[in-house]
Amino acid sequence: MIIDGVFSGGGIKGYGLVGALQELEDRGFVFHRTAGTSAGSIIAAFVAAGYTGKEMEKLFFDIDLSSLLDKRRGLLPIPLAKWLLVYWKLGLYKGDAMEAWIAGKLAERGVVTFKDVRPNSLRIITSDITHGKLVVLPDDLPNYGFDPFTFPVAKAVRMSCSIPYFFEPVKLDAGKSTFLFVDGGVLSNFPMWLFNSDQVRKERPVIGLRLSVDEIWKPHEVDNAVELFSALFKTMKDAHDARYISKKHVQNIVFIPMKGISAMDFNLNDEKKVELINRGRERTKEFLKHWSY
Repeated sequence: MIIDGVFSGGGIKGYGLVGALQELEDRGFVFHRTAGTSAGSIIAAFVAAGYTGKEMEKLFFDIDLSSLLDKRRGLLPIPLAKWLLVYWKLGLYKGDAMEAWIAGKLAERGVVTFKDVRPNSLRIITSDITHGKLVVLPDDLPNYGFDPFTFPVAKAVRMSCSIPYFFEPVKLDAGKSTFLFVDGGVLSNFPMWLFNSDQVRKERPVIGLRLSVDEIWKPHEVDNAVELFSALFKTMKDAHDARYISKKHVQNIVFIPMKGISAMDFNLNDEKKVELINRGRERTKEFLKHWSY
């Protein structure tokens, strides 16, 4: 069956998406279009480049995750130095190493710019914090003066993966203006709404793979300033998508709980990676037992 696929954000928990993808492929599903945010944008881009779930598993096991954390060299050899970097550079890590790795793997399949993927087959979400708006790539690139045909797919993925304060924002210079982009999950962590056309749904189903979210929503507990910040960030990240999901096609979403796993655990061992992949597989198996289109 030909489907469209939407992949949520979730940082390192994205290994669960790989397992879910493998199960769908084993059942004969083929992706016509993909969309994703943050970690989900990596999966979406790799699918568009022709990688299978099994091939992605090998890629993500072969890479030393800590090598993707490219620190800047501080002049002060003290713990305070890294927080000064956050203040001046807006992120602990540059993000260049991650972009270079993604670019290399995409290039191995002949994908460098959006010209190299089938038209309208890939969409990536990022957040423009200069103008305070959600951005869909490559669709919105002309608004910034960029030609989608010459814009690197790896750069778009890097923009979508720029977790605030963890990775530096991506700066794009367009004429006399500079724009800052951060993780797409800030405004839409699960862009199921991208494939909302009734005509598209008549042609083929849309299946969403969503990390870290249980079917039952639990209220935020806010008793102090730290919990307030956490609740505010979660509200920004999930409220837009939850409003859409609450009304449409919950039955088309695979919910993959990721309790106990940090999105930024770049020291994840192989045992945990296997566990996350298996979580994605098992949840997708359960989903397909009851799913019909």
